[in-house]
Formats: sequence, structure tokens, C-alpha cells
Amino acid sequence: MALYSIVALPQPAAASSALAKQEHLFAALGAVGPLIVAFSGGTDSAYLAWAAHHVLGEAALAVTAISPSYSAYDRDQAEACVRAAGLRHEFISTAEFENPLYVANRADRCYHCKNELFDRLEALARSREIRSIAYGVNADDPRDFRPGHRAAREHHVLAPLLEAGLSKVEIRLLAERAGLPVWDRPASACLSSRVPYGTPVTPELLARIERAEAVLRELGFRQLRVRAHGDLARIELAPEEIAGAAAPRIAPQIVARFHAIGFTFIALDLEGYRQGSLNSLLPVK
Repeated sequence: MALYSIVALPQPAAASSALAKQEHLFAALGAVGPLIVAFSGGTDSAYLAWAAHHVLGEAALAVTAISPSYSAYDRDQAEACVRAAGLRHEFISTAEFENPLYVANRADRCYHCKNELFDRLEALARSREIRSIAYGVNADDPRDFRPGHRAAREHHVLAPLLEAGLSKVEIRLLAERAGLPVWDRPASACLSSRVPYGTPVTPELLARIERAEAVLRELGFRQLRVRAHGDLARIELAPEEIAGAAAPRIAPQIVARFHAIGFTFIALDLEGYRQGSLNSLLPVK
């Protein structure tokens, strides 16, 4: 039903540049040796996990963290990618919800999440005698507000895609060439990113958001977020999908099902999906 966003991939000259960067990435990964890759199942981490497996084989281990902020949909996507790419992979559990600083959901929430993740990955690496950990930050990410990157620096986590200068568009191209099913997957983020800063994040609230987003996927929408502002659910969709949500056949279904989930008010954001839209509420420095 939904109209899907078309991912703009590089022209031939830019594609050649991406392939040259990939060779640089391969060389860097080969020099690192045995490696754990933090694998969320999104395009960036999937491509990095594939590249590490391509270079290092069984010496590369992709690891996915499970917690209430990681949706069942994301887990299904990650498992499908692991099967398609033949990755060596494991799930671990993280306990960020036991940290009051994470639950408080201030602007540095992502720092506390990544700090917990990297603590757990370091413990796993020690138990397996693996010296290095990497994650999938790309060359575009430093432009955005990403406090989790501070945790990565403190834990000396490698950023091979960033070091190779690979942009999101280039990673999508290379992921498609590698046959990864998530090459054109819309940007994804943890469920806690749907909650405005200052509103505590709880497993119950995130489960409600997860159910609401599942409704939108069942109705055929692809690029989506449900931002929870108390009893109000603010729906962000790709611009080309907004009209579909307002259609007489679809809107009443969304309203009825969101009410059943527990939202009192349902709003369709006419600005459409914006990555990190809640960051606009932060003070300008």
C-alpha cells in the first residue's frame, strides 16, 4: 500500500570511490585481527559485520544486545541478515534499565546505553581472548548529536567505517553489492529514541510504542517513528507516505488500533520523518 522511498545511490565515479574506500576498510580490518562487531541489524553495522567476516572469517564475531529498547522487529531483521550473510553471531543481554541515569532520559541517555553495551562487549571479548571491538559509526554521523560516541571513545572502540571515510550512501551501495538484505533498510534507532528527553523511559512505555509501530508496518508503511508525548502518539512517516496515512480507509484503522494500545490522541506530523527530531527540543549551545 505504501510508497517506498527510493535510496539514491552514487553515480559510477562515486561508486569507484566507495570501492576504493572498501579496500582501505578491508586492509584496516585485516590489521586488527580477531574482532567483535556491535551489530544492531541496521545497514551500517550489518555492512561492517559482513566486511569483518569477509576479511577475518570466524575470527569476526557479530554481537547483538537485547533489552527492552530493542524491538522484536529489529531482532527479526538482524537474524535474517545473519542468515543471509552467514555471519558468526551471538545475542547478549544488557541492563541499561537498571541505571537511573539511563531511565531519567536526559540528553546523555545514549551515552549511558552505549557505556553499558561496551562494558558487556569488553567482558565478552576478555572471555574469548579478543582484543578489539568495533561499531558502525559512519562518516556522516558526527554531524548529528550522538552522545554514544563519547562512550565509544572512552572504551577505545574502533570505528572502521568512519576511519575509511564511508558515508551512508556509499555504505548502502557496498551493502547492496555484498547482497545484504538490509542495504536499503530505513534508518533505525532504539525505541527509547521515541521518548522526549526528560520523560522517563520504562519497558512498559517502550512496549506500547513498539506495538504502535507494528501497526503502521502491518498497514504497509516503511519509514516511520511513533514519538510518545504522554497520551499523544505523534506519527512521523516518509513525506511520500503521509497522504496514505490520512486516507479515509487507513486513518480510522490507525486511530482505533492506537486507542486500543493506550494512546488517547493520535497526530500525523506533516513535517514527516526526521532522524533525531526530538533533538530539536534540546537547548541550542
